Amino acid sequence: MMMQVNWGMFTAVFLAACVEWVEAFTIVLAVGITAGWRTALSAALSAMLLLSGCAFAGGGLLMLGAHIGWLRGAIGVFLILFGLRWLAKAIARRAGLKDLHDEAQEFAHAREDVARANRRAAWLIAFKGVLLEGLEVCLIVVALGMKDKQLASAGAAALLALAVVSLAGMAVRAPLSRVPENTIKFVVGSMLLSFGTLWSMEALAGTAVWWDGDLSLVPLLAIYLGGGLLIAQWMRVSSKKAVEVQ
Repeated sequence: MMMQVNWGMFTAVFLAACVEWVEAFTIVLAVGITAGWRTALSAALSAMLLLSGCAFAGGGLLMLGAHIGWLRGAIGVFLILFGLRWLAKAIARRAGLKDLHDEAQEFAHAREDVARANRRAAWLIAFKGVLLEGLEVCLIVVALGMKDKQLASAGAAALLALAVVSLAGMAVRAPLSRVPENTIKFVVGSMLLSFGTLWSMEALAGTAVWWDGDLSLVPLLAIYLGGGLLIAQWMRVSSKKAVEVQ
């Protein structure tokens, strides 16, 4: 029997992976243009092969113990911490207290780093960029996909995001600076917090304690999104008042 896809989880993984793959693509593009595509693509492929091995090993271990309460609680805490980091940055940027992430600027900095490096160093820059961003994707895939044994669906969402970003990037041959990264991080951060809150409380209680199971994610998402927007607006107004007083 075909497993029903959890579309909320699928969307969260897809959006989160898109953000990470855009950052990885920017680094690979800079290395490819500056040091050559053979160097950039071999580094990216090596990192992806290593990531695939880590994903299969980690996913298999988690699938064996997917019903262990403490494991679900640990994953829930991880999601809360990861979501808080993304949401806090998104709130600060929306409030004007932190500059928006600029892929074009990051691309220029990456090209400067590669230009100063030799071919081996350029390979390592591309390898490290893909590996680090990909590890975050793997953690999100495993964390969100372990519930109800949806690892295959979560992995498919991450691969779809990789394909979309790669095709879009190759089509324009430029940093994907038009991607509304802060908006995506705002939404995905709230989604990760919602999943983390649900699973952490279920692990503590030893059973489902939320109204109507996974449907509880809807009001949780609304709370985090709404709260984040209100905090960002309050911080924006407070910073303007502080500037006027000075």
